[in-house]
Amino acid sequence: MAEDAVAAVPTEPTTLRKPRIKKAPDLPILERRNWLIHLHYVRKDYEACKTLIKEQLQATEGVCEYAVYVQALILRLEGKIQESLELFQTCAILNPTSPDNLKQVARSLFLLGKHRAAVEVYNEAARLNNKDWEICHNLGVCYLYLKDLSKSKEQLNLALQLHRQELSTMTLGKIHLMEGDTEGAIQTYLQALQLSPESTELLTTLGLVYLQNGLFQKAFEYLGNALTYDPSNYKGILAAGCMMQSHGDYDVALSKYRVAASSVPESSPLWNNIGMCFYGKKKYVAAISCLKRALYLSPFDWRVLYNLGLVHLSMQQYASAFHFLSAAISLHHGNATLYMLLAGDV
Repeated sequence: MAEDAVAAVPTEPTTLRKPRIKKAPDLPILERRNWLIHLHYVRKDYEACKTLIKEQLQATEGVCEYAVYVQALILRLEGKIQESLELFQTCAILNPTSPDNLKQVARSLFLLGKHRAAVEVYNEAARLNNKDWEICHNLGVCYLYLKDLSKSKEQLNLALQLHRQELSTMTLGKIHLMEGDTEGAIQTYLQALQLSPESTELLTTLGLVYLQNGLFQKAFEYLGNALTYDPSNYKGILAAGCMMQSHGDYDVALSKYRVAASSVPESSPLWNNIGMCFYGKKKYVAAISCLKRALYLSPFDWRVLYNLGLVHLSMQQYASAFHFLSAAISLHHGNATLYMLLAGDV
């Protein structure tokens, strides 16, 4: 009996199943448009951003924290500080554990001049996050406006311990200068300069401190370095021109001031210095024209009034000299030179 042949049944080739792509989880309705609000905000497209915020707040019945937060930021940029404060306070109610919301509330209070209230809110934010250097720095600035220099220095030093940065160093150096500690201010700026050797702000400030203390060689060195890194640095140009002007190099000083005038044409100190350069060159009409412009930009600057009185006195225009010198004395009583010129005029 012949054995029946068993036919092999062909098997179908196994196909690898493609893994299913997981669908991104749907965002809660409260946060669904946050990414788009953020996108328009960073692009500074504030009108579209405000339209989206309005729609989002209507959809969420006003409880979307991020939409309220960005709306408050936009209002602050528009100068509506009180309205932004109210919205930041709403954010703090919606999320009371967020130190960022409290920081923004305190910032708005600071901009409104309510420094003591700002200190209280910053202290509350510090209890939520005691490693934030910005909170310590802002506390130091608030104490500075409250004239509590010891607490201000304490907070600024704490900010520098948490994070070495230029902002707290500049404020700390300013406090040293207010206390008359010039050496302490210089050391503070030099330490910061080791971390940021190309900082034009630090180089210019250090040059100005040396200039005010009569150390012209060091002042010229640091101001020159500042202008090397930023040739359009207004403060550096003005200080360097002032040094040259004090040494009688009026033409060189005027060339420096010409560069500064192209970037900051509405500066009263700049036009005051230009006017006194022309006075040094005995071009009195040009000097009066520049000083009048400086006075227009800063009508309560007694130095400009003093210089105008001096120029008119040199031109033997005694009535005009008397007018400007009297106005300068009414604004600044403690300058003996003003009384001497007024007596000479009379």
